[in-house]
Amino acid sequence: MSCTIEKILTDARTLLERLKEHDTAAESLIDQSAVLHQRVAAMREAGAAWAEKVRAAARAGPAAERTDLSRLRPHALLAQENTQIRDLQRENRELWISLEEHQDALELIMSKYRKQMLQLLQGRKSEDAEPALNVHQANSLVRWDGKILLKLCELQHV
Repeated sequence: MSCTIEKILTDARTLLERLKEHDTAAESLIDQSAVLHQRVAAMREAGAAWAEKVRAAARAGPAAERTDLSRLRPHALLAQENTQIRDLQRENRELWISLEEHQDALELIMSKYRKQMLQLLQGRKSEDAEPALNVHQANSLVRWDGKILLKLCELQHV
């Protein structure tokens, strides 16, 4: 393995380019974190101002409280509704997963039932049951392949 000056210079240039890319990426991350820090600080100030308005409205009296709180309520209601929506979405996902599991179990049970019935029919009339058994096997393979494709599509979207 020979190490030439040209190869060393080429490697050095490559490393220098990578360092420049990493440097620009680091600067970009620093800028993004500064923007996020400013947004968080603004949100904290807005939250503190809102809390102060609520306290001031509570001290001012019932009439002033109604007018000030009518302006402030939408924000509080939206925050509460967002939390409820997230909880409902989580529960909905759990219910969908449970439904799919139950459907898979029911399909498995029905598949075994059909297979047993076909075997029973095959035992009585072997020549009559053969086409039905072939159709059942083909359908179960199609269902199984369809399930696999659906799961793959779901995993791909995640």
